[in-house]
Amino acid sequence: MNKTRLFKKSLLAVTISLATQQAMAAGFQLNAQSATGLGRAFAGDAVIADNAAVMSRNPAAMALFDKMELSLGFETITTNIKVKDATYTYFTGAGYNSVNADYSDAGGTSVAPNIHLIVPVNEQFAWGVNAYSNFGTRTDFGSNYAGGEYGGETEILSANFGVSGSYRVNDQWSVGAGLDLIYGQGTLKRSASKQLCPIIQAGGGNCNFTDIDKADGFGVGFNIGTVYELDENNRFGLSYRYSPTITAKDGDKEVKLPLPDMAEFSGYHRIDNTAFAVHYSVQYIGWSAFDKLEFKNQSIDVKPYEWKDGWHYSIGGTYFLNRDWTLRAGYMYDTSAQDKITSISVPDSDRQWLSAGFTYQIDDKSNFDFGFTYLMGKDVKVNETSKNKEQTLTLSSISGTTKADAILVGLQYSRSF
Repeated sequence: MNKTRLFKKSLLAVTISLATQQAMAAGFQLNAQSATGLGRAFAGDAVIADNAAVMSRNPAAMALFDKMELSLGFETITTNIKVKDATYTYFTGAGYNSVNADYSDAGGTSVAPNIHLIVPVNEQFAWGVNAYSNFGTRTDFGSNYAGGEYGGETEILSANFGVSGSYRVNDQWSVGAGLDLIYGQGTLKRSASKQLCPIIQAGGGNCNFTDIDKADGFGVGFNIGTVYELDENNRFGLSYRYSPTITAKDGDKEVKLPLPDMAEFSGYHRIDNTAFAVHYSVQYIGWSAFDKLEFKNQSIDVKPYEWKDGWHYSIGGTYFLNRDWTLRAGYMYDTSAQDKITSISVPDSDRQWLSAGFTYQIDDKSNFDFGFTYLMGKDVKVNETSKNKEQTLTLSSISGTTKADAILVGLQYSRSF
């Protein structure tokens, strides 16, 4: 049978920060670099530089620090992934039968840690190291899901380890660059439904379509950026990140996973003689690079995806209430990566972020951050079909509507030395 249709958008990349397991933005991009950024929907995050986490968005922003800075924290990520109004139709040998294929929650809760360290060497040079993630996904439909060949289990674990440097050219311009070592680990399991399995076995086939367990691999990427400071209250940042194609292996099994490049422009403006600042970001994500998955020693060679490039648009505000408290809020709209090909297993759509957070200044050198986001996805119609090897017989199909929402909560501690 043609198992191309049985490998869904599930082994979606070798990426998810250290222990993170959920898809948090369109495609499988993950925003878990800092609780501070989470509280403003990451608006202006490539240039605000209120703690060391800025180096994950723009290495040039390290030049804005004159003391060693450490930030460490985590996000809890709770997703609610539903399949509704769904029908699974399967071949019985003599005809077709249909059953309900709704699923209440293929998501869950996970934790994503992050750590960032910036070390100024002198007035011109700084270097830094960090660990976090840019991508990730997890869905689990359980072993009894009606459309097993379309749902199944997916779990991706990854870590992004970075080292960066910055150089202050003059009072206005700074530049920076860094290298990223990305380690990824993924699990992908797909089996025929209990209704379809007897038909496959009668034809001499195997109901266990794929069982990739903890495939892992490494890739190397890089990032560059620049910051322009108009004055002490107004600055702009521009960054670009190259992401590699990672080859993940599980014994003799192999899959090549292309990751998207990203570019971001950010602005920050503190309004004169007020306690208020506005900030914004526009981010490009090159999802068209994720056109297919290539397999080795599997029942298929290529799984097409044909994604389209995506965009994030975010705007936020910061209010410096007093010496101890800073309040922030933000809104983001990010566009879906999926185009004509959609999926039950990893739903994707245009999404909206509603974010709020605060900073509490513990003392002159340390502070505590809290961020909260409610992420709302849209309903997406999905239709998928599986045929035999000769493409002459439809073995099964599934149709329905997917929706994915999420709640993100972040905590972070930052200190200067």
